[in-house]
Amino acid sequence: MSEALKDRTAKGFLWGSLNSGAIQVLNLLFGIILARCLSPEDYGMVGVLMIFVNIAGCLQACGFTQALINIKKPTDDDYNSVFWFNVLVSTVIYIILFLSAPLISAFFGIKELEGLSRLLFLCIFISSLGITRNAYMLKNMMNKELAVIGIVALLVSGGIGIGLAMCGYGYWSLAWQQIAFISALNVGRVICVPWHPNLKIDFGPVRRMFAFSVKMLITNIINSVQQSVLNFIFGKLFPIQAVGFFSQANNWNTKASSVVSGAMQQVAQPVLVEVADDAARRKQVLRKMLRFASFITFPMMLGLAMVAHEFIILTITDKWLESVPLLRVLCVGGAFLPIVTLFQSLTVSSGRSGLYMWMNIAQVLSTIAVVLLCYTMGMMVMVWLSTALYVLWVVPWIIVVGRQTGLTFIEAMKDIMPFLLISVVVMAVAYFITLPIKSLWLLLIARIVVAVVLYYGIMWLLKATILKECIQFIKNKGSQAL
Repeated sequence: MSEALKDRTAKGFLWGSLNSGAIQVLNLLFGIILARCLSPEDYGMVGVLMIFVNIAGCLQACGFTQALINIKKPTDDDYNSVFWFNVLVSTVIYIILFLSAPLISAFFGIKELEGLSRLLFLCIFISSLGITRNAYMLKNMMNKELAVIGIVALLVSGGIGIGLAMCGYGYWSLAWQQIAFISALNVGRVICVPWHPNLKIDFGPVRRMFAFSVKMLITNIINSVQQSVLNFIFGKLFPIQAVGFFSQANNWNTKASSVVSGAMQQVAQPVLVEVADDAARRKQVLRKMLRFASFITFPMMLGLAMVAHEFIILTITDKWLESVPLLRVLCVGGAFLPIVTLFQSLTVSSGRSGLYMWMNIAQVLSTIAVVLLCYTMGMMVMVWLSTALYVLWVVPWIIVVGRQTGLTFIEAMKDIMPFLLISVVVMAVAYFITLPIKSLWLLLIARIVVAVVLYYGIMWLLKATILKECIQFIKNKGSQAL
């Protein structure tokens, strides 16, 4: 990897990680306050609707974000064409969902969902106004600006959500929080992005991108189904309170795993597109990203699983105790999310949107089949099996990526397994060493400190290259700042 690309990639990861990390820290704080104010039923109400929001979001974007990023030098006409297409599609989708609200309410047998869904679905139209600008920022790796916009939007929306929750608005506060967040993001994008739409509407660029983007659209829909299908199925099979427990556990899992996967998503595709014409260089970049993702995500996610019990009780009280075993299982799958995100970005950057699509279709259909076949065994078994399948699906991804880059299965395991095994050992040792501690606060702090010290110490003793590079990069940036 050249020094210029290496520095750009490192900066991208730094700002991407700061963006994801800061957002998740704020999400943590706001999530704690909201979870203390709201009930599992409130979270369950919003949770069962998210599959509609996520799928509609994919339909309105139509895969054009990835299509724009994959173009070497997109023009203003390309951005303008996608902008108006997004707005047109989102308007139609919102009208359809608005009229379908009574049917959604009847399906789940919850009358209140009719009004709630019509409000929450406004997010679909509002977000369409910022999709193209977001693609512009990702294409140009404006990660610093993305970080600032995301943090400000979260502060604004979090304040609104908490204020409404404290005033007794229940699940409505979660819906208004979503609307406020997307609206604030759009305002920030307008300020930061030099491109603006014009009234010269030409869908020619959209038609040229369609062959690539339609496959991305299908894939994004499948991914959205995967993210929300358990909430949807659980909403039909179990009481809304149980859905709330799962939704809460999934929220914490997503917050943590998104710190790395979010940074990976912002950086991986633009960088891999840049080196797409050099096979040896692309493989080198891929392996370095793979080691970095493994180095960070395994101790983070397995650490969260280790402290899940005391974390949940201390932060959002023991009324959410039933979320603990669900969170522990979900964290195992979340640990592999950044790795899967990297493999997906590699496939997209190679122009293989069809392959990307079929891989995700196969994965989601397998998950739905497994979950439905064992639904009589209860929610916990369903979550375990879906998580196990997600982890095992990394193997087919390695094979697919290997055919594109020459990455062998052994090489991938060398990049992944040391960090996974060390993390498992570290968390097990930290867990059992601290078992005698009775105070929950002291137990939480002790487990985190012991795990961090052990993991860093082992990496240092093994002279891990990725640790040295991270330390050196931080020192360089620190000296530049001074």
